[in-house]
Amino acid sequence: MAVRPATEVLKPAAPASPLRTWFVRHVSTCVGALGRLVHHPFASLMTVLVIGVTLALPAAMHLVVKNAQSISRSWGNALDFSLYLTSDVTVEDAQQLASIIEQRADVESVTVIPAEEALQEFREASGFGAALDHLAANPLPHTLVIRPGTGNTEASLVLLNEELANLPETDFVQADTDWVRRFHAILDILERAILMTSGLLGVAIVVVIGNTIRLDIQNRREEIEVTKLIGASNAFVRRPFLYTGIWYGLGGGLLALGMIASGLRMLEQPVARLAGLYNSAYRMLSLDLMESLAIVGIAVFLGLAGSWIAAARHMRRIEPR
Repeated sequence: MAVRPATEVLKPAAPASPLRTWFVRHVSTCVGALGRLVHHPFASLMTVLVIGVTLALPAAMHLVVKNAQSISRSWGNALDFSLYLTSDVTVEDAQQLASIIEQRADVESVTVIPAEEALQEFREASGFGAALDHLAANPLPHTLVIRPGTGNTEASLVLLNEELANLPETDFVQADTDWVRRFHAILDILERAILMTSGLLGVAIVVVIGNTIRLDIQNRREEIEVTKLIGASNAFVRRPFLYTGIWYGLGGGLLALGMIASGLRMLEQPVARLAGLYNSAYRMLSLDLMESLAIVGIAVFLGLAGSWIAAARHMRRIEPR
């Protein structure tokens, strides 16, 4: 049997790449930070619960506005103009006028409602059929229901209303759109309020996580001093606390998504029952994928920010004696 040279037998192993070493160290620190949280389940759960509730509040308000906007999109008929014609206008004249108005660029469609059809609809809906039979003539005029185009602004709708009212065949124009504009204005105010509230609650999360990390640093003061005594840098000592903040944020973000999903599940049947009373098949909108990722991402960022501020501030004060 051939004897291999000693240099070949004692050949040193190839050193690990710097990237691999960096990755292994961070993974080890990340897992170690999670292990410390698991060893203190009650305190960790309380912190995660505070973060989750704080994140769930603005997210739930955002869902309310999102569903309200979805409902308002189906209120296109609330923006319609009802153009009541004079009594001397015939059905043929009304149809001809409708075709002319429909050619306008700011009008989407025009529907002609003859007087006889309007009277029949009123008879069925009002319950005064017997009283209407005693009328000598139909008191209702022919009506044009005009739906404005989607590209109209508030100023163009006002101009359209004035031009329709000035037509010689027009007796009266009804456009009850003020309450729709007020509703959208309220939604705009709510959106701004949600942004302001989210900012304040974000600061609260940073404070909560920062205070939690500060207490953790104080409890591990002797360990930090010994670590620095053997030559560890502030960045090395700070790393576990940063990952602790990340875990807090991730747990709070996932808990917030769970709370929102549970709340939507509880409201699903009552909302469906209410929609059924209005002959609607409306279903509540939930958070989409991008919104869910945004909530978790913001939570992780706030956790990292809070832990970084606390660790950077208190780490400089701890030096080996």
